[in-house]
Amino acid sequence: MAVGCHQYIKRPAGSALQQLQFFIDAHPGQWFFGHLAYDIKNETEQLVSVNQDRIGFADLHFFIPEIVVRLNEEQILIDSYSEDHPAILAAICTTPTEPGVELPPVEVQAAFTKEKYINTIDKLRGHILRGDCYEINFCQEFYAKNAQIHPLSIYQKLSNISPNPFSAFYRQQDKYLLCASPERYLMKRGNTIVSQPIKGTAARIQGDEQQDALQKTGLQQSIKERSENVMVVDLVRNDLSKICEEATVQVDELFGIYTYPQVHQMISTISGQLQSGISFADIIRATYPMGSMTGAPKKRVMELIDQYEQSKRGLFSGAVGYIAPNGDFDFNVVIRSILYNQTNQCLSYQVGGGITWYSNPETEYEECMLKAEAIMQVLG
Repeated sequence: MAVGCHQYIKRPAGSALQQLQFFIDAHPGQWFFGHLAYDIKNETEQLVSVNQDRIGFADLHFFIPEIVVRLNEEQILIDSYSEDHPAILAAICTTPTEPGVELPPVEVQAAFTKEKYINTIDKLRGHILRGDCYEINFCQEFYAKNAQIHPLSIYQKLSNISPNPFSAFYRQQDKYLLCASPERYLMKRGNTIVSQPIKGTAARIQGDEQQDALQKTGLQQSIKERSENVMVVDLVRNDLSKICEEATVQVDELFGIYTYPQVHQMISTISGQLQSGISFADIIRATYPMGSMTGAPKKRVMELIDQYEQSKRGLFSGAVGYIAPNGDFDFNVVIRSILYNQTNQCLSYQVGGGITWYSNPETEYEECMLKAEAIMQVLG
């Protein structure tokens, strides 16, 4: 957990990664927390986005926190510019509350009708048939205007319904990310870099262990889901090979099946040993955006994403995480998330999936609804 802002950097795509690296190099031995929005791809791949962004997170924002709290099985560790550690600990142990004011219900609209979504999937399959791409991650936005929420209580509800290993409650001034992500983008430990893309989803069957087990087996054996997953694995291997020592990139786990409260997921793990002298900015330039949220070939599918999606992704399908004082880092993939702008009272969440030639448009739509279910429950 990071609290407060000692110093920060906020930049639009263009030279943002270079400026971030200058900022990191100018403050050795510090913690850095922050985010990379999806449109950093305009910098890494020389692209342009013109769709509407309802929330307005910066393309890149990192800060040196005033307080960092780390928990392990035995200790609570506090790094702080303040010497008043007992007061900080007391604040941590205080249950946060928000005003008990009843707010009007959030009325959510879909950027796509079901018919338009299915027609768009058919058009994307046409691009695949023509050879424009092999797989494309296509997303749709749900949004609400004049939305009033208590962000912390909504995040707590989301975490209770859908606890996930890469969740985050993240605030930048008047903008909030309430994230219940199950996916890791990149982790660095020492000289080892690890990516864990998710491709493949099956619904849980609550209250029926036998049927739930069949869902899990069906996911494991699905030709379509394996096809999606292996395409992303190949893309990640190619990205990591740009920054890793020759012959060190390997697939540690292929088609691993992991179970979460509402879904089973197919996750693969790829790792490599970094070349000497590789900076954080070098790593991001080589790997961003993450292949699980784009498709292959990466640049062409991102052009198609901008063409067919109705909204900018903003922080959705970006990454939130930290860089430790020793240079290690860990970043998630921003999915299964609510984004909220408290000033303009706009709320947004997006869901999507990987589209291949084998995709059934109706099934893809149902998968999107499944992924949005936890958020829909939270918002009522």
